[in-house]
Amino acid sequence: MADEPLLTEDDDAEMLEARIDAPGVRLDKALAAAFPTLSRARLQALLAEGAVTRDGQPITSGSAKAQAGLYAVVLPPVAPATPLPEAIPLTVLYEDADLIVIDKAPGMAAHPAPGCETGTLVNALLAHCGDSLSGIGGVARPGIVHRLDKDTSGVMVAAKTDRAHQGLSALFATHDIERTYIALTRGMPLPREGRIETLIGRSHGDRKKMAVLKTGGRNSITDYVVERTFGTPAKLGAAPPAARVACTLHTGRTHQIRVHMASKGSPLLGDPVYGSGSPAAPVRAAVAEAGLTRQALHAAVLGFVHPVTGQPLRFETAPPEDMQRLEALLAEL
Repeated sequence: MADEPLLTEDDDAEMLEARIDAPGVRLDKALAAAFPTLSRARLQALLAEGAVTRDGQPITSGSAKAQAGLYAVVLPPVAPATPLPEAIPLTVLYEDADLIVIDKAPGMAAHPAPGCETGTLVNALLAHCGDSLSGIGGVARPGIVHRLDKDTSGVMVAAKTDRAHQGLSALFATHDIERTYIALTRGMPLPREGRIETLIGRSHGDRKKMAVLKTGGRNSITDYVVERTFGTPAKLGAAPPAARVACTLHTGRTHQIRVHMASKGSPLLGDPVYGSGSPAAPVRAAVAEAGLTRQALHAAVLGFVHPVTGQPLRFETAPPEDMQRLEALLAEL
């Protein structure tokens, strides 16, 4: 939940920010003046995808009058102009003429990007959908309206038509969707159930990382529940060595769950970026034995109203084998 649309768990999104104080000017014109590297046509497309916010709130109409505020534009990574179809196996949960829902395997990037031009979900969907793609913006390509990190598994939806793409983009921009993830964490967040609401933006110390910020960034909300704990605390009052946590997103910022869990002192097991500190020895052994080489994060639930038919849809999948093996080993601690 991608690109770059407003809601994303993607590694390579770039965000531009500028303050606009030009009341009465047409918004796309004001944005073009504030972001001179982007054309008005490009900005209009980004607006339609829900990739533009004012003071943290999504805006979609470029013809509206600009209002004063801090504007942010989330840009997708540069991708090849013509991704090629690739016959990559997909686990399809649902498909009709307008959209497709899949259970993404870990290790698959959502879209082509520098250093990852092939083997992506877009390449796989181009092959799978074939002639059933009526075109997004006049081009026969799948509409990726949200993204998962390359090494995060789970449920994703993609549009096959312009009308579905516009409808899904609007749902994600207004957070009118259900998204729950399963995370295996080092230690346990306290309290056992709660809401994390912070500002998230680029880390001042490492621009490749996201971080909780005191000022700037964008509002980010995650509800979480500790579903199970593993092992015995090292001492009275200490947290257990590991836990299974269900995280429900109300926003979809880059790396949101990974950043929020780390901010609670309970980073995801296997997270190469935010997993600071070392788990207890038995947990480290379990991670190695399970063969987990990624962050232990799975997008388990995705629910939304079909943007064309109005049908309520909800999909739920179990974590893949590496996370299931790890959970079974942790249960023996």
